[in-house]
Amino acid sequence: MIIRETCVAIWDALHAAVMAQPHKEQWKEIADVFQKTCQFPNCAGAIDGKHIRIKKPVRSGSQYYNYKKYFSFILFAMCDANYSFRDIDVGSYGSRSDSAVFAHSEFGKMLQDKALDLPEHTTLPGTTSPAMPFVFVGDEAFALGENLMRPYSSRGLSLARRVFNYRLTRARRVVECAFGILANKWRFLHTPIHLKLETAISAVKAACVLHNFVRARDGYNFDDSLTHSLQSHRPSVVRGHRHGAAVREQFTAYFMSPHGALPWQLEAI
Repeated sequence: MIIRETCVAIWDALHAAVMAQPHKEQWKEIADVFQKTCQFPNCAGAIDGKHIRIKKPVRSGSQYYNYKKYFSFILFAMCDANYSFRDIDVGSYGSRSDSAVFAHSEFGKMLQDKALDLPEHTTLPGTTSPAMPFVFVGDEAFALGENLMRPYSSRGLSLARRVFNYRLTRARRVVECAFGILANKWRFLHTPIHLKLETAISAVKAACVLHNFVRARDGYNFDDSLTHSLQSHRPSVVRGHRHGAAVREQFTAYFMSPHGALPWQLEAI
């Protein structure tokens, strides 16, 4: 009871201060950092989901039993290029896919309803047209959309599409780093959590806001941040939006243009 009450108190005290929903100007600041550190313009965040291993909840059947054959719930997160979590959704069944968790999360619904207060479309650096939307980057588990970029399928990729996948991965990996920093700092995430389900969810939420609090105060140690025990989801087959495909093609063309290309990108793919 003490653990749960403490975790709830930490979340209540810190959530609004360290994980408030960004407004329009803050989205622009986040995108500026992504452009500076990852060279992906108009990127407002990176998204991913991880399994949090738990003991089987009472009377839960197979809802929390995932494809890796252990019990878990999902930590879905959107983070900025400074490895801070800007939005999280904790507690979905471990048997669900990333795309389903995202679609039913508060963040996913707000993105779908255009309620995130994202900045107006703007041109990419060095160009005068077309005006491009601000986007979030994820892996192949997510559906392509106007504001959500995912990699091209790995089959028969052209050079330009391989470059796009490389550039997207450079931006998307920050959420992987954030999960690594989180798990290596709050080491109860390395092993199954032997708490009641509600308490385990509260503990993970508390760890996430403490992660942001410590990041803002102390910075971070990048060493070994990609090594952690949080398991990714199995990608599901999801169909993209036609407008999203057009946006992705525009980014692809930009990354091959003189204004958007990186000197080392062809050697890196």
